[in-house]
Amino acid sequence: HPFLSSTLLLPMSSDGPYGRHGYNANAGGYGGASYSSQPGGGAYMAPSYGAGQGAYGASYSAPAAGGYGGAQYGQQPSMDSYQSERGEEDKSKKGKKSLALQALNQNVLIWAGFFTASLLVYSLLSGGDFSFLMTYGAMSRMFGFGILNVKTFKSQRATGVSIKTLQLYCLVFFFRLTSIIRHEGYLPYDKSGDWLYHVIEIMALAFTAAALWAAMGPFKRTYQADLDTFGEMNVPAGFGAVYLAVPVLIVAALIHPNLNSDFLSDVAWTYAMYLESVALIPQLYMFQKQSTGVVELLTAHFVAALGFGRVMEFCFWVYSYHELANSAGSRLPGYLALFSQFMQLVLMLDFFWYYFMAVKNATPLVLPSHNGMGIV
Repeated sequence: HPFLSSTLLLPMSSDGPYGRHGYNANAGGYGGASYSSQPGGGAYMAPSYGAGQGAYGASYSAPAAGGYGGAQYGQQPSMDSYQSERGEEDKSKKGKKSLALQALNQNVLIWAGFFTASLLVYSLLSGGDFSFLMTYGAMSRMFGFGILNVKTFKSQRATGVSIKTLQLYCLVFFFRLTSIIRHEGYLPYDKSGDWLYHVIEIMALAFTAAALWAAMGPFKRTYQADLDTFGEMNVPAGFGAVYLAVPVLIVAALIHPNLNSDFLSDVAWTYAMYLESVALIPQLYMFQKQSTGVVELLTAHFVAALGFGRVMEFCFWVYSYHELANSAGSRLPGYLALFSQFMQLVLMLDFFWYYFMAVKNATPLVLPSHNGMGIV
């Protein structure tokens, strides 16, 4: 065959398409090759599949490390760097778990100390009498305001605390003391009613007054007045508590028991009980006003301790409300006392649940927001 013969007889020139001057001579990258030709010719040259520099139309070499045909499309992460990143991520997770565990241990220690002290007092002074629940509730209130003072003075901040609630509790402890110091009608029946109950109430008043002084004095710049706005309608700023204090005083003067057989003493004790049932409303309202809904954990302990104290007293008065009768023998004051305490616990239901989850998981307490004032 003429073509076959000429092909077989063609000498192997160094300038041929498969020679060293063909496409192998081009050192360009992929897509960067030029169409070269034999010397003296204009023919399209076939690509060489040799071990050249990886040019299209030159040599189709194996991809270099990290690239294709010598061109790098991005450095692949090495196994060492991947393991290093995983190690750092694991360390970060362990660090967060460690902090969460420390916070959980702190929460447990705070409440464990309170319960240990209360059991010690119960074993020494109660004699097993059911009225010790009144002392237990008073201890819980004092414990709560103690936590608030630790939070305020240690951090030197009054953030998240309602001055109006502190004002109302100062009235609660003051009026209760004016009644129980002069008369014994509303004291616990066990030994704790001889002197311990008075000491607890005095310390609670001192703690409350100290926290109020700190929020209005040295740490006033950290007090969030823009959030503590309960009842500020047609009254000077900071006096919204009068919308709770005055109506409750009127109700206490009209409906009160007669255990002390003294009008002023009976009204003072009744006023303290009724007022305590609504004293937390400004604090709960302030929680709702926070945009993030996050409550500092020590502030949450403070509110939870007040709520726990109210639970203890409610349990006592459920079985003893019939003793709160007026001079005519009506039990209406007892019913009203139960109703006011029950409503306070209803208002705090959501708070108790989110507080329990926060302590359990050692996470910040985050309350959902609601449109109206009510359950938090």
